Amino acid sequence: QLQLVESGGGLVQPGGSLRLSCAASRFTLDYYAIGWFRQAPGKEREGVSCISSSDGSTYYRDSVKGRFTISRDYAKNTVYLQMNSLKPEDTAVYYCAATGGSPDTVAAGWDYGYIYNYWGQGTQVTVSS
Repeated sequence: QLQLVESGGGLVQPGGSLRLSCAASRFTLDYYAIGWFRQAPGKEREGVSCISSSDGSTYYRDSVKGRFTISRDYAKNTVYLQMNSLKPEDTAVYYCAATGGSPDTVAAGWDYGYIYNYWGQGTQVTVSS
């Protein structure tokens, strides 16, 4: 079974940066689209970004466009989420998830949790002065 492990969370001041990592062991991530989700206390989980497995297409929620960048390192079997210009409203537990869904499925529903088959345990990101 594919196991995902997130890392890189922490406490950062507003305007700062963090890079989250989503790594897998024993199985390659090459054939999976990888999504990043977040959940703040008292709020619903929301999709943040996704990178496809087929052509490297990337997707972002509007509130993080221009600040967050998702990327994939095939050699390290890791997907990254570079987060710049962080705001207090970015505070949440961040999860990565993997789906073997088709490119069309990912394009249409990348921010819906139900299309993902595997989830990591999450990493806390706190943006505060």
